[in-house]
Amino acid sequence: MKLMAKTRNIGISAHIDSGKTTLTERILYYCDKIHKIEEVRGGGSGAKMDHMELEKEKGITITSAATTVWWNGTHEAGITECEGGGKDVRVNIIDTPGHVDFTVEVERSLRVLDGAILVLCSVAGVQSQSITVDRQMKRYKVPRLCFLNKMDRMGANHRRGVAALKEKLHHNAILMQLPIGAEDNFEGVVDLITMKAWYFDGSNGENVRIEEVPSNMLDEANAEREAMLDAVSAFDDEMMEKLLEGEEVPESIIHRAVRAGTLSIQMTPVYMGSAFKNKGVQPLLDAISRYLPSPLTSKAPTAIDANTSSAVNLEPTNDKPLVCMAFKITDEQFGQLTYSRIYQGVLQKGTQIYNSRTKKKTRVGRLVRMNSNDRENIDSAGAGDIVAMVGVDCASGDTFVADSDYTNISCEGIHVAIPVIELSIAAKDKDQQAKMAKGLARFLKEDPTFHVFTDEESGETRIAGMGELHLEIYVERLKREYKADVIVGAPQVNYRETIQIEANFDYTHKKQTGGAGQFGQVVGTIRPLTDDNKDREDQNFKFNNKIKGGAIPTEYIGACEKGMQDVMDKGPLAAFPLINVETFLVDGKHHDVDSSDLAFRIASRYAMRQAIAKANPILLEPVMKVEVETPDEYQGSVIGDLSSRRGIIQGSETNDQNETIINALVPLSEMFGYSTELRSMSAGKATYTMEFSKYDECPKNISEKVMKERAEKLAKD
Repeated sequence: MKLMAKTRNIGISAHIDSGKTTLTERILYYCDKIHKIEEVRGGGSGAKMDHMELEKEKGITITSAATTVWWNGTHEAGITECEGGGKDVRVNIIDTPGHVDFTVEVERSLRVLDGAILVLCSVAGVQSQSITVDRQMKRYKVPRLCFLNKMDRMGANHRRGVAALKEKLHHNAILMQLPIGAEDNFEGVVDLITMKAWYFDGSNGENVRIEEVPSNMLDEANAEREAMLDAVSAFDDEMMEKLLEGEEVPESIIHRAVRAGTLSIQMTPVYMGSAFKNKGVQPLLDAISRYLPSPLTSKAPTAIDANTSSAVNLEPTNDKPLVCMAFKITDEQFGQLTYSRIYQGVLQKGTQIYNSRTKKKTRVGRLVRMNSNDRENIDSAGAGDIVAMVGVDCASGDTFVADSDYTNISCEGIHVAIPVIELSIAAKDKDQQAKMAKGLARFLKEDPTFHVFTDEESGETRIAGMGELHLEIYVERLKREYKADVIVGAPQVNYRETIQIEANFDYTHKKQTGGAGQFGQVVGTIRPLTDDNKDREDQNFKFNNKIKGGAIPTEYIGACEKGMQDVMDKGPLAAFPLINVETFLVDGKHHDVDSSDLAFRIASRYAMRQAIAKANPILLEPVMKVEVETPDEYQGSVIGDLSSRRGIIQGSETNDQNETIINALVPLSEMFGYSTELRSMSAGKATYTMEFSKYDECPKNISEKVMKERAEKLAKD
């Protein structure tokens, strides 16, 4: 229990190019995990956490990487105010990608973490992916600290960063530090709790020097400290009483209040520095130790009992039966590597464990602690830890338990976004086909947002994912890791279909062929499934059983639901999948001899088709949230171009660098090749990010064009 109290499971997340991996690299260095700092870009062997060749080449994180460090605190006495107290706080870190195409890596990491660091660029502030990451943190109720990075950059402004946190992300953001200097003159930070100035000396900022606050900053620091204490006191009654009575508040009480506010997710402490210039990282490590939760004080983990569909509370203790979740898998030379979070019990090398999804048992042959792509063999790991099993076959999201009596227990799943883009992919010959199939099978297993399917009409193999870069990376990995010579087709948009109005169905399936026949009647309604009547944000089909009096026996209700869901795969307009449909089965008839699962499944299929045809079906297209950052002189050209792509401009703002940030919603079908166009119109100075926002109705002319092309393709095939 003592080790668990001194454990912090954290993730580092942010918009692309905010400095997450650089920050992680410094944390590894200051915790003596590595002895030489490597940069994300530029020479050397690349950052420790970016171990894939593609990551080193492109200078971006593609896959999340895990590591474990020990932090002794900046002061010789250690950090006595943190949970667990004293020195040697164990920090399990997951460095996640910033590019939206790999957002599932952030999603599944946050699912198993207890706390997080939200990294913001102090020049750009809150950017599009910052909003997505923040939404993911809120989805899993993860307490977080904020680190304003790049304080050495021209245009760095800590106040603008805090304002953006409050206005755009609606955080109760509270400054815990002030910068000493800014941009090229950034020297260190003032700690508003201790009222001391921190400087970072040595070639890599490893020597922390603590001095008095510079005299020219004293008035500002006192004012900011007073504002900070007033805000923090809302989370501690004793602290509020002392402030009201004009007494000095002890540091230990301030730390207690900050921790309470952070754990309640009602406060975001804000720290700052420059990871690249080796400044401000050690105080952030102190804050991680002091304010972020251990597995004992984090939000209580729960699982689902498949037998009763009720929640089961898991206890972070080694004395209970094992429950752990495989949140990420990768295939390696010596077998599958399964990253696992242990929620309860002990996971031991050599023991038998059960997969609650497959009900099969497997032996844990090897257990390792990860440091990016390096690994350390261990014999066991306890509740609250994050480790990896080698050679255990499973899928991402599977739950493992101690014995067969617990296979009804399953940890809650991970939110997985719908893929919005697809490519056709083909191998040049049978030998290449085998290599391609092996690679695709691995990627499919690793990444829930990556889909592989065969087009029934054309026989083509198609891959689908979150964006062009997402699929481009997988194609490149096929060529490099599997030596598969593949031919890639043009990107295709994943359109969807839905209904607009409520419609009734009443269908009787009757077939008599001698002997037992088939009989089943289903009666009910369908209606659009809107946000108001969804109970899950990723739900696209909802079945409601309203049968009373046994008009349809209970044993056939499941067949009715399956039959209706069968129709969701192909809509009536262009054979694209249907989404956002809710069905109500209200009446029906059965026959004692002729009714069967098959009869009711067939009846339900025809009934759904009947109702959908009457419910005004429409074609939907994926709409992307696009954020363009461009020098001011190109603003007009960029906005004009986005508008010509059927984009809706949602707003723009100008930062201190005379750069304009333009936010727009643009259909995905209009965004192919946009990076080349944007570089051309801005002399290579503008950049953009894009992520899926929603499915929206296609304009009539686009809809007719898509349906015509689809019909021609299906006829041709």
